[in-house]
Amino acid sequence: MTSSSPASAGDRLFAALFWFLPTRAISRAAHGLARARLPWLKQRLIDVFMRLYPGIDMTEAAQPDARAYASFNAFFTRALAPGARPMPDDRELVVSPVDGTLGAFGDARTGTICQTKGMAYDLRTLLGGSEAWSAAFLGGRYATFYLAPDNYHRVHMPMDGCVREMRYVPGRLFGVNPRCVRSIPRLFARNERLVTLFDTAVGPMAVVMVGAFIVGGIHTRWAGQICPPHRPAPRDENFSDTALEQAYYARGDEMGRFSIGSSVILLFGPGALNWQDELTSGQKLVLGQSIARLGTGA
Repeated sequence: MTSSSPASAGDRLFAALFWFLPTRAISRAAHGLARARLPWLKQRLIDVFMRLYPGIDMTEAAQPDARAYASFNAFFTRALAPGARPMPDDRELVVSPVDGTLGAFGDARTGTICQTKGMAYDLRTLLGGSEAWSAAFLGGRYATFYLAPDNYHRVHMPMDGCVREMRYVPGRLFGVNPRCVRSIPRLFARNERLVTLFDTAVGPMAVVMVGAFIVGGIHTRWAGQICPPHRPAPRDENFSDTALEQAYYARGDEMGRFSIGSSVILLFGPGALNWQDELTSGQKLVLGQSIARLGTGA
């Protein structure tokens, strides 16, 4: 389901810039700048950012003093205060894994996923070419979430799950804002991404963390920083032998984070869940907000 309008001439012109910009060099520079610890520099970056995005609510942060952060990256990936995003009491509810905007969501009946109106991409390509992984989600459901720069940038579990496998998939670093989503075909299957496969009570679940222009890093709780470096070849890790207490994450637990914003795609197997009736593309969501109810699984 998607309510996105077609790309305008301005959208296409904006997106075209990413074909010519040295996106990796700029992203590497952003990675270093965001981690600079010079007090005057890091504070200048934080102050400018907060002026650009006046909606940032520091009262929700575990550390509400913007001057207390050691670097811009520490500020950007700040933790929330306990209780800022409560989980629903009903354990059958699947929740939004992020603060962000819901993009396209629906059923992957034909092995393709809707990116926006009139534009789709291949499920198998998104998952790094794995036929076994794509078969597990054929006929299942998907949802895409966009994290704007002023959103909270940690990613949490939408339901209970146990980490089974992880795959780093190299790719481009196009922007992933709505203008690029409307204009660049197969965007999410082209960009660098991290795919993590979980075992859940209703079958497999995949969480795809999509890299983007000036995203300074993708980090997970179980493997630390995955990128940078931006690798030229896929990287696979199997966690099936990991101790249960290390591999299991409950609904609402933090699973990873972005250093500068990007997108998250959730994939579920057939029969795993049923969307909430009121869910709409373009809807603003917060972490812990219900998006679906568990099904019976395949």
